[in-house]
Order: sequence, then C-alpha cells, then structure tokens
Amino acid sequence: MSALFNFNSFLTVVLLVICTCTYIKIQFPAILNDRTGFRGFFWKAARIGERLSPWVALGCFAMGISTIFF
Repeated sequence: MSALFNFNSFLTVVLLVICTCTYIKIQFPAILNDRTGFRGFFWKAARIGERLSPWVALGCFAMGISTIFF
C-alpha cells in the first residue's frame, strides 16, 4: 500500500522528511538557502524541525514505539 493511502505510513514519511531536512540544514546550510521553488519545500520542512524540535522528537518516538509494538 502506498504511503499516501495509509495514514500511519504518511506520518512516518512526513517525520522522516522533517528530520532529514533539519539534519541537512545543520550540516550543509548552503544547500537549503533557497526559500522558493522546489527547494523551498525542504527549507520549510527544516524550519519546522528547528522550531518544533521537541514535538518532532516526540512524534518520532511515538512512531517508533508504534512501529515496534503495533
């Protein structure tokens, strides 16, 4: 089943994109300087990861627990 049709998989993909973009922005800030166009989506995901990091971490933890046990 595609991640678009399964809500649990969709949330997992969104959290992975946010965490990956935040990591890339911290390691290589020049890659995500462009705030418009296709790269703008990844810049916004990195911004969400920076500003809401406790909530993103809690979401990653909850998704990990649900993946392991359910």
